[in-house]
Amino acid sequence: MPLLEVRNLGIGFNHSDGYKYKVVKKIDFDLNSGEVLGIVGESGSGKSITALSILGLLPYPKAFHTKNSSIKFKGIELLNNPNIQQFRGNKFGFVFQEPMSSLNPLHTIGKQIAETLILHQKMSFKQAKIEAIRLLKLTGIKDAENRFNAYPYELSGGQRQRVMIAIAIANKPDILIADEPTTALDVTVATQILDLLLKLKNELGMSIIFISHDLNVIRKISNRVLVMRSGKIVEQGTTEDIFKHPRDGYTKTLIYSYSVLKKNNYSWNDYLIEARNVMVKYPIVKDFWGRVKEYLFAVNSISIKLKRGMTLGIVGESGSGKTTLAMALAGLIDYDGEVLLNKQDINSIKNKELRKKIQIVFQDPYNSLNPRMTIKEIIEEGLRVHFKNMTKAQWLDKIKETLYEVGLKDDVLDKYPHEFSGGQRQRIAIARALVVEPDLLILDEPTSALDVTIAAQILKLLHKIQCNRKISYLFISHDFRAIRALADDIAVMKDGKIVEINVASKIFEMAKNPYTKKLIYAANIGKSNDKSTYKKHYKNVRKIQRSETKRMVNE
Repeated sequence: MPLLEVRNLGIGFNHSDGYKYKVVKKIDFDLNSGEVLGIVGESGSGKSITALSILGLLPYPKAFHTKNSSIKFKGIELLNNPNIQQFRGNKFGFVFQEPMSSLNPLHTIGKQIAETLILHQKMSFKQAKIEAIRLLKLTGIKDAENRFNAYPYELSGGQRQRVMIAIAIANKPDILIADEPTTALDVTVATQILDLLLKLKNELGMSIIFISHDLNVIRKISNRVLVMRSGKIVEQGTTEDIFKHPRDGYTKTLIYSYSVLKKNNYSWNDYLIEARNVMVKYPIVKDFWGRVKEYLFAVNSISIKLKRGMTLGIVGESGSGKTTLAMALAGLIDYDGEVLLNKQDINSIKNKELRKKIQIVFQDPYNSLNPRMTIKEIIEEGLRVHFKNMTKAQWLDKIKETLYEVGLKDDVLDKYPHEFSGGQRQRIAIARALVVEPDLLILDEPTSALDVTIAAQILKLLHKIQCNRKISYLFISHDFRAIRALADDIAVMKDGKIVEINVASKIFEMAKNPYTKKLIYAANIGKSNDKSTYKKHYKNVRKIQRSETKRMVNE
């Protein structure tokens, strides 16, 4: 008998107007003892809703289950079970995507781990503290005795996720449900979390349901895979079968999403931007008289060059100095050294003129777009500053032309940012940057907040724009897969320094620095990438992506 049996599971929500909206439609799957089951799909596919329904965590009675829906754990029905609380945190552990939102900021991490031990195992606080410290050590938290009294904000993202895992496994559950536990983490930290989960699974004899929109992560950890789309399971099977012989078109799109781009190198010899010995430092220790005794070097003596029409990818973990370097190159922060734009020192360029030549697309378009402004007002803002000699009619024509270039129609002009999906908002952010005709576009993690297929569409769009406009890109990311899709040259940063810089193909095939090799290994790319398999499916995937784009536009 499977450990968990899900049969005919349908989930819907009641709306105030009486309409019933179904989000999960009659799905079936099993979870066996000691197995890792990966559930993959885009946002809105029903992954998390399915996981939450197992423990009765949906907002009932607004949420409802369709007739004959069943979720059984060791033969015990969980749906509408009045004793479901006995299973939460005891038989089932749950790790959520964003630990900072899941952990209570007012309590120490030790107290939060101890709470579940006291509740389910009736331990005294002294006993619970001893066990909590053991769990912190088990999940790889160093100096666990002192960290017991730390608050969530005092820990890094990876450490907070380890604390969440410690809470989830405190009562030695039979099943651990991990909902996007690595999405917000750097690729190397994410790999550490995956290794930790597998280690704990073997040591504690758990089964794991691992939810993600990233098939690359699913591939590393799962024995079996379910692929969900629009509330349905479109394909399921062993991990090996799914990746070697995907049958459904949507599965193929997910697998080959980041492999669609490889642009031609241009032959321009003139450099758009040149940086020489750029240094950004912040004072961290001062003496009694206020004199600085010690600096933090966020960017430490970096020199780079970027040709016209080319893309320089800057990759590294959080805190490596990627964004700080970009802000210095854009003249947005103070720096030591020299930065030339079109052979001209950016300090000698008027601020307004520089802003027109260098534009930035940020990571999260929802936060970078003003929610109180219409799309027309957002894009028009740059024209009002830099193209005052144009009429309003000319502004409008230019806005419509730019929207068309990024794949949007002019019927979006009077709408607001909240009315669009994440991918559409990012297209709007790109249009806002392009409308003033910049020479350099700084892309600061432009795809990390997006689903893998949407991210691939944005990368494809950026590639097309670059070919048409001959614009240069400075592409910042911690994800080597996204960098590989677009970059001509790659600079790898660590602790404020460039540890390796080379042509993209040489970075992936002949990386020299151990840190670079670690990032490539963590991203599961490089020499092991099967190019022949990709070519075999290339035409198919492009057709699928075109149909997916049309579907999203219609929706």
